[in-house]
Amino acid sequence: MSTTLKITQTKSRNGANQRQLDTLRSIGLRKIGHTVEQQDSPQMRGMVHAVRHLVKVEEAA
Repeated sequence: MSTTLKITQTKSRNGANQRQLDTLRSIGLRKIGHTVEQQDSPQMRGMVHAVRHLVKVEEAA
């Protein structure tokens, strides 16, 4: 069974560049406090790394 990542946006998108805004939208985040669950994969880890200063990540079982 694959693991999932619980990703929460903790900071505002204001001041982020267009690439970071696109990454947040690809992850599925819309506003501060919004949480999504995504499958753990190298691609998802890369997207989270690109916006690591705006999100909090936990591993969900």
